[in-house]
Amino acid sequence: MKFAKTIRFDKSDLNIFPLASEEGELAVVGTFNFYNLKKQDLNGKIKQAFSNGFMGCNTFGYSTFVSLVNISKEELQQLKLDLGKYLVDNFGAPTKDMAEKAATEEINFMLDLCKNHEIGSLLSLTRTWEDEGIKEKFRNLPKADSCSEQKIWAFVDEN
Repeated sequence: MKFAKTIRFDKSDLNIFPLASEEGELAVVGTFNFYNLKKQDLNGKIKQAFSNGFMGCNTFGYSTFVSLVNISKEELQQLKLDLGKYLVDNFGAPTKDMAEKAATEEINFMLDLCKNHEIGSLLSLTRTWEDEGIKEKFRNLPKADSCSEQKIWAFVDEN
């Protein structure tokens, strides 16, 4: 199955988000983190997290980009348990079962988002606050565009 993992190209996430995720965490969209905010609450680092942050599911911090990888059913099951616990501990989910059901919905949304893209491609997210509520837009950066042109070696003629 294809799923998203956080990726960090530089240190900017460490400076712009209230908490940056670590590189390589399984990630969900995480818009539920903003359910209790009002438009006027969106400023500073919270605004950055709202505007373009995926939520890593180890630290529950944010990442600007995620990369698509294959994951196992066991990893997916552990993610459901971890995210369910997060919902109980931080959002007052009334039962573990209800929290895991909500976690499963969030995970399924990410699975659906990833399924039509290639492994190694990147996703970015833009959230806006509209009159109808929160609107999300996702952008796919195919592997060829995101990785194939990177140069890791430079050759210098010393003659």
